[in-house]
Amino acid sequence: MADRYVPALRHDWLTPFYDVIVKFTTRERRFKRALIGQARLEPGLRVLDLATGSGTLALWMKQCQPKLDLSAVDGDPTILAIARRKAAKANAEIQWLQALSTELPFPALHFDRVVSSLFFHHLTWEAKLRTAREVFRVTKAGGELHVADWGRPQGRLMRGLFVGIQLFDGFENTRDNVAGRLVPLFEQAGFVDVTTTQAFNTMFGTLALYRATKPAVSSAVNVTP
Repeated sequence: MADRYVPALRHDWLTPFYDVIVKFTTRERRFKRALIGQARLEPGLRVLDLATGSGTLALWMKQCQPKLDLSAVDGDPTILAIARRKAAKANAEIQWLQALSTELPFPALHFDRVVSSLFFHHLTWEAKLRTAREVFRVTKAGGELHVADWGRPQGRLMRGLFVGIQLFDGFENTRDNVAGRLVPLFEQAGFVDVTTTQAFNTMFGTLALYRATKPAVSSAVNVTP
């Protein structure tokens, strides 16, 4: 899993339906707008949309703050083509790049913000760690990470509903989300002030928003799987 991309809905044949499915099953507009607000985007900030998928989050960020220096990466060339078409239609200037989250094609200390939506649950724990370390590397000192992904279920109903995601996306890679392990994951990568800021109950379980900061004076962090 760490060495290849994961299609947006795990199976290539579902990629054309990605936008419709996400819209109607995850309260997409509400949680992504909350994530954008949490990131406090300002003119001139250099921002990375990690695992951009069909580009909806990137486009909404650009609409919210047109003067962002915005890059968006994904490992799936098929869904990137969809994102590029949507950006061209909206006349949005975004740098689209095909890349893996564990090998980002950017120099160290490059981004003021890294934002990601519904991605980390696709990865094994080892790949999550490698990705978090890469994000830490490319984030500027004092920069921030903002993530929306499945979180610890709020009650038995949400836990039961999340089984649907686990059957579809896999039990091993989603177990970390259910256990609330994304906070210690980001801390192990070197981020500080890591917190879960909001939670949204959906028809497939609880979505959580996370915020983390790279220390203003960073130091090397030894991360072990």
